[in-house]
Amino acid sequence: MAIPAPLVVPALKRHTATVIVAHGLGDSGAGWMFLAENWRRRNKFEEVSFIFPSAPSIPITINMGMRMPGWYDILSLSDINQRSEDEAGIKRSMEYFHGLIKQEMDKGIPSNRIVIGGFSQGGAMSLLSGLTSPNKLGGIFGLSCYLLLQNKIREMVPEENPNKDTPIFMAHGDIDPVVRYDWGQRTASKLKEWGWKVDFKTYQGLPHSADPEEIEDLDAYLRERIPPLGDKEETSGSL
Repeated sequence: MAIPAPLVVPALKRHTATVIVAHGLGDSGAGWMFLAENWRRRNKFEEVSFIFPSAPSIPITINMGMRMPGWYDILSLSDINQRSEDEAGIKRSMEYFHGLIKQEMDKGIPSNRIVIGGFSQGGAMSLLSGLTSPNKLGGIFGLSCYLLLQNKIREMVPEENPNKDTPIFMAHGDIDPVVRYDWGQRTASKLKEWGWKVDFKTYQGLPHSADPEEIEDLDAYLRERIPPLGDKEETSGSL
């Protein structure tokens, strides 16, 4: 199946970092371009290129098989620990995101200046793709999301676990009716139990969406993970 070309907001200054933002079910890359537009208006992240990929249109089982943009099929909305998962679709999308990271590295961006993240389905894919990346990343974030393939993910992580110390930012509204808040909590707890560094933030009264406070917290996370270099050269990280 064809995946549409991602939308790209190029860096305004020397390109030293890249942020990949993955959308949720039924959305597109265009739906999250407001992030880059907001930061551009405020003269932030001028060295950063933002990539907004769009998922292919696929049949979604829980929506009576109707086709819509999705990174994988959703077969059930039962408990996160027991849900049936579209493993083939998940792994196919994971390879796509690994490919996006590799493309940025081929352009000369060190892997530790690349951040991957997203919302809902896109956040779930970003957690999986980031944790299983063979390269040390600058950051991984997931908004209103959960852990995919949790019974297999540790087997999928490279033996050297290059992102064992990569800070992970997770955020979730406490009245989310779509991806339950406790799914996010349990994902963060499980990742911490397995040794990853997770900062999980709760937003009171927030349903399945993002809000300004959450975006400001994401802003702070990105500023810490990929600070501007100016004329300095970045020498660490994979190339």
